[in-house]
Amino acid sequence: MKIYETRTAPNPRLVRMFLAEKGMSAEYIELDIAAGENLSAAMRAKNVTTKVPFLELDDGTVIGETAAICRYIEEIQSAPALMGNSPVEKAIIEMWRRRVEFGFFMPVGMCFQHSTGYFKDRMTPVAEFGAVSGKMALDFLNVINDQLATNEYVAGASFSIADITLLVAIDFARVMKIRIGDQHPHVQRWYEMVSSRKSAQA
Repeated sequence: MKIYETRTAPNPRLVRMFLAEKGMSAEYIELDIAAGENLSAAMRAKNVTTKVPFLELDDGTVIGETAAICRYIEEIQSAPALMGNSPVEKAIIEMWRRRVEFGFFMPVGMCFQHSTGYFKDRMTPVAEFGAVSGKMALDFLNVINDQLATNEYVAGASFSIADITLLVAIDFARVMKIRIGDQHPHVQRWYEMVSSRKSAQA
């Protein structure tokens, strides 16, 4: 299978970490999103949204969207389970993955896009929205800190895709100077533990 990505972008890293935790590999094809390589007619024919990463299977099937790619990988190789085993585990992990995605990862992305103007050739940056998004992301770290006060990992006792999502987002957030502070001791404890995993270097 082939994964089209931009190595420095956060979502491709999430998929690489997911694969590394599974002990799986893929052929990676680098796209220069700053130069718009992902916007070409050939790439758009494969992946209509033009977002990276996207997965191309040997039979030509293309799967876009990070969570969908991870779901496919989880289905073809269930161990170790990163999206839960029981119905309750699966629901709780998905709940926290979504909370992290919408409460932190997405605001960080909006802060980056609207504050830096990185994609100004294909969108209209609104600096005020970027600033508000950054504040939303920072505020959400308090929610995560409370969750990690009584849980080893984001979604409970086991490492999961929710942890991968948060780690990738926190590392990317540093570009916008959004960082874990002394007011987030439980996030700091978690970060030291999770960032030391071999997959974090993927």
